[in-house]
Amino acid sequence: MHYFNSTAINAARYEMATGNLTIWFTSSGQGYDYPGVPSYIWNGLLSAASAGTYFNLHIRDQYAA
Repeated sequence: MHYFNSTAINAARYEMATGNLTIWFTSSGQGYDYPGVPSYIWNGLLSAASAGTYFNLHIRDQYAA
């Protein structure tokens, strides 16, 4: 589990074997699964200057939640 200093994303977990990314949002506190996410997307999220912006550009609407 990785925790973010973000107004949009509280935490995320990535399962390398399955490519399943789970993201917990600060607004709802709920976790949402994004299947089939490549590891480079996960690494990009971890290194992004803004986790929320990265999510909107590279994950949201790209992978089914």
